[in-house]
Amino acid sequence: MVEEESLRVVRCGGSQLNFRRAVFSADSKYIFCVSGDFVKVYSTATEECVHILQGHRNLVTGIQLNPNNHLQLYSCSFDGTIKLWDYIDGILIKTFIVGHKLHALFTHARAEDSVFVIINKDKPDIFQLVSVKLPKSSSQEVEAEEVSCVLDYVNQSPKCIAFGIEGEYVAAVRDFYLSVYFLKKKKTSRFTLSSSRNKKHAKNNFTCVACHPKEDCIATGHKDGKIRLWRNFDDDKKYTYTCLHWHHDMVMDLAFSVTGTSLLSGGRESVLVEWRDATEKNKEFLPRLGATIEHISVSPAGDLFCTSHSDNKIIVIHRNLEASAVIQGLVKDSNIFTGLMIDPRTKALVLNGKPGHLQFYSLQSDKQLYNLDIVQQEYINDYGLIQIELTKAAFGCYGNWLATVEQRQEKETELELQMKLWTYNKKTQGFVLNTKVNMPHEDHITALCFSNAEKSENPTLVTASKDGHFKVWILTDDSDIYKKAVGWTCDFVGSYHKYQATDCCFSEDGSLLAVSFEEIVTIWDSETWELKCTFCQRAGKIRHLCFGRLTCSKYLLGATENGILCCWNLLSCALEWSAKLNIRVMEPDSNSENVAAVSQSSVGSDLFVFKPSEPRPLYIQKNICREEVQWGVFVPRDVPESFTSEAYQWLNRSQFYFLTKSQSLLTFSTQSPEEKLTPTSKQLLAEESLPTTPFYFILGKHRQQQDEKLNEAMENELVQLPLTENIPAVSELLHTPAHVLPSASFLCSMFINSLLLSKETKSAEEIPDEVDMEEEKESDNSDEENDFTEKAQDTSNTDLGEDILYQLSKSEERELRKFRKVDYSWITAL
Repeated sequence: MVEEESLRVVRCGGSQLNFRRAVFSADSKYIFCVSGDFVKVYSTATEECVHILQGHRNLVTGIQLNPNNHLQLYSCSFDGTIKLWDYIDGILIKTFIVGHKLHALFTHARAEDSVFVIINKDKPDIFQLVSVKLPKSSSQEVEAEEVSCVLDYVNQSPKCIAFGIEGEYVAAVRDFYLSVYFLKKKKTSRFTLSSSRNKKHAKNNFTCVACHPKEDCIATGHKDGKIRLWRNFDDDKKYTYTCLHWHHDMVMDLAFSVTGTSLLSGGRESVLVEWRDATEKNKEFLPRLGATIEHISVSPAGDLFCTSHSDNKIIVIHRNLEASAVIQGLVKDSNIFTGLMIDPRTKALVLNGKPGHLQFYSLQSDKQLYNLDIVQQEYINDYGLIQIELTKAAFGCYGNWLATVEQRQEKETELELQMKLWTYNKKTQGFVLNTKVNMPHEDHITALCFSNAEKSENPTLVTASKDGHFKVWILTDDSDIYKKAVGWTCDFVGSYHKYQATDCCFSEDGSLLAVSFEEIVTIWDSETWELKCTFCQRAGKIRHLCFGRLTCSKYLLGATENGILCCWNLLSCALEWSAKLNIRVMEPDSNSENVAAVSQSSVGSDLFVFKPSEPRPLYIQKNICREEVQWGVFVPRDVPESFTSEAYQWLNRSQFYFLTKSQSLLTFSTQSPEEKLTPTSKQLLAEESLPTTPFYFILGKHRQQQDEKLNEAMENELVQLPLTENIPAVSELLHTPAHVLPSASFLCSMFINSLLLSKETKSAEEIPDEVDMEEEKESDNSDEENDFTEKAQDTSNTDLGEDILYQLSKSEERELRKFRKVDYSWITAL
């Protein structure tokens, strides 16, 4: 039973890994990065996520190693707290409540028990760099009330603030100004660059700053691609700077090496530049990194660098400028045209990825599986160039087919349109292009859908377009004299009074097709393609259509641009109910009758979960986010939940994910007992659920049986069985060096015999019965034994029991010889 609390919106898997600079551990084994509400710990060797540090209630905005303990990590968040973590075990040590919205975090060794954060106190656009005193306390949560201002009017980006050698000064850049604050002297030096808009000083804006770790030198990056090295900045009149210039666009980030002998820079060229000894001539390059470099980090040991990129990936780089690992998150494309889809085979989230690609992303492991190149053309990064865009995609036949639509349009009359159908190849475990259709319609395609009925023999695809037609595509035999093949061809073209087709969808059993033509909804028979009926409410152009599922399959839902949600009954061909809602997203759950609808209001986005048969919503949550929700999808759960509350039962079988305008992937969550478990408890639970190994079969099982028999012996005062270590097969296997052991086939028979020997040993309950039988036999053969006293009989029983435990009878020895003659060599082939 799940302990139920209020639902909350959380940033789930797929969050930005490049939101802030990544941080290395002191030994360079781990790399930390913020990811929504979490902090993720990755291995630099295996690229796997080792821990997820959960505890913040809002977006994590900064992470830094504890300078006084290299096994601990600080993190800050918009929730107004600073948390201290033991990242090795993934344990939250302490929470410091600051109270302000924290935008960035800085630490240095000389500031004992203090950290620096960026906050905005008075106005939302004015930010301050403040020092926060972290009080010492034994309690789990501590209020950090001692806050002192260091610098005013700073940039909220952590790339625009850097601490100098041993924390003696802090440098901050904003617009055309460089401010250097000396912490001991409490003195500020300010430097200004020209802001005139002539060609020479067109883009002097500061973009980032870095401080030399060994010398009094400050490096600043600029919008025009130049890097300036500032010296003698303790004097407002004697300061000097030199320029380095390679980047043709703005410098995104700068970082000095640990020794200070090299300066690293990156920008939109996707090239990491290393300036050796800060000279123009002596520089090295690492090109073709794939996307704009957003952040650069250096490990404390100095042996590794890492770059964070605009396509949500982190590349770990060796000191010799060789990439060693790539941590790829959910790619954030400029526009998500395809929406959110679920691959029926892999249960992966599918949407636009790199330009011209579909990305398959695992929500369970929060890791990109692979990219599928749809456009299959080289991408040229040029602002003025009209690119080919992947606009539509849909899965059909349980993941066996994939349909995609790509388009390019320079002028209104010059539309390039192409539809591709891909088949899943089991040998290559990927999609292979099967059919390519040039100009399937004369205008933009507005929707495409497959008929996914279970009893459907022939796959069917329907496309709707602004040209006023919808087309039915079927899979046909395309055999020739050389080989047998299948391909897609147009089977039917439908229209309704030359209105633009806006959306289409199939019923759950595939018997009906609904196509919306502006304000009118038409229902077609999928076998004869005859028009059955029409619905017209004159409530505006239809934006979304979907059929009900399971017991609600007789209902059809439609959302209009004028903010009306309509529900029609297909049996009575009448309007069942309507509601005034400005629906942006409407998604049915394939595992239940529930439908999730997200409406847009002036305040934000609201969620409504309902069944088409009941106009009363099952669940309502206002203001799930302030921005517009663009797409949503239900993802089936691997293990169903067990919410008992009627308001939460819609989350039992599926989980609802939605994508906002800023491309944040969000979902709904409640605090379950699993989240309240400490990582240590989770580790213990994991150890208990580990699969059995050969060593467990050799030792663990014997010890478990031995403990059980020992307990029974203590209760019944019987003699215990010999220990497992006394079995010769086990002793020989464990104590003999591996390089001199005989073959496994030789040891196998000996080991099996040892197991059979232990199983053939008489149990404690069978011993008294066998003793009595032997006594009766002896009494028949000898009259003298009948004169024994009862006490003597008890003594002989005990002695005889000991003999049975350690000595086998003749019948048992004969049975044992039979088992030893059996060939067990087949086990080695398993």
